Amino acid sequence: MRYDVSVIGLGRIGLPLALSFADHGLSVLGVDSDQERLGAIRERRMPFKEPGTDELIARVELGTSTRAADAAEARAIVLTLGTPALSHIEIDIRDIRTVLDDLLPHLREGHLLVLRSTVAPGTTEFVAGYLEKHRGFRVGEDIFVAHVPERIAADKFMEEISSLPCIVGGIGEASGERAAQLFEPLGAPIVQTTPVQAELAKIWTNILRYATFALPNLLMMDCERYGANVFDVIELINRDYPRGGIKMPGLTAGTCLRKDFAFSEERSSAPGMLLAVSRVHETVPLFLVDGVKRRLGGSLREKRIAVLGLAFKSDTDDERDSLSHKLIRLLERELADVAVHDPVVATPTSSFDEAVAGAEVVIVATNHSAYSTPESLRAIAEQAPDALIVDPWNALGTAQVFAYVAEVAALRA
Repeated sequence: MRYDVSVIGLGRIGLPLALSFADHGLSVLGVDSDQERLGAIRERRMPFKEPGTDELIARVELGTSTRAADAAEARAIVLTLGTPALSHIEIDIRDIRTVLDDLLPHLREGHLLVLRSTVAPGTTEFVAGYLEKHRGFRVGEDIFVAHVPERIAADKFMEEISSLPCIVGGIGEASGERAAQLFEPLGAPIVQTTPVQAELAKIWTNILRYATFALPNLLMMDCERYGANVFDVIELINRDYPRGGIKMPGLTAGTCLRKDFAFSEERSSAPGMLLAVSRVHETVPLFLVDGVKRRLGGSLREKRIAVLGLAFKSDTDDERDSLSHKLIRLLERELADVAVHDPVVATPTSSFDEAVAGAEVVIVATNHSAYSTPESLRAIAEQAPDALIVDPWNALGTAQVFAYVAEVAALRA
């Protein structure tokens, strides 16, 4: 076999992983159907932001291909494919099945197949059964299958790939051992378990964060109802109290948190519980729009509104499943004139000054560090002195979700 490992799917999970394998001395083939992305990789340019990888892609060698079948030229094949949720609260594994069908004629005894994507419980067993059914392999003896879930946060790959425990859920002991040998060079401690426990650990890691962040968002809505300040209430809950710890509100989304709860919900013993968590988050954009309408007299028609931030998370360029887009659509449905600024994403946006100049409302949709400066608030005060600032993150330090520039200036005086 020509390669030690192939990685199918060179997105935000797969490409940094492929580069890390190569950096640790493995010969690596990267496979992706996106020609533009492959073109960037061949030119040694990162197609997205991930701190520390620009130097890596410029230095290491990485083979590339558009054909999934070529991945069989490696001893180990890692799948980092998208696994969205269907509208009926069900995992969509069509991309995984398509790649398996492409690989089937080319798989040989001794191959290791690793699922790195987030999957619903039972998916690793499905993959093993699929190989046995269509090729007659004995998984764990002829061919090896494991789930090694990705748990690294955006913008922290290089920091966490060697430090976070690497969970390995192999179909049988031999599969677990082969998968562990593949990931051991990256330096993280290996934790062996069963495939279904690895699957559950990954999706419930995200569910825990999703549910945790729903509480302050629901509290924010309660505070609006009762005329209270959510940041003051959170301070009261947390200050010197051993059982405090509630987080801050904000627009909580992203391609993982927004979908992964569905992988449990599709067979849940408490149907609707996690859907309710999702509903809290999905309501935040509407809550903000309704709050603006109440303060501006009910109509947003032709009101100039600046939305700061398109990414789903601070300082990342990842817009996938960001609630900023939902917020913008809701504002546009109110016939508002929306200007957008984001200092990080690849999507072209207005400059900060262009977005806020003359704005009647300024909404901080993403808590980028660029917004959390005295200069940002000063620029808003100078260019939109009568604006309503909407800042559920408290990124600008207004300590209020809804506050007029004049109020903030008075507090700062």
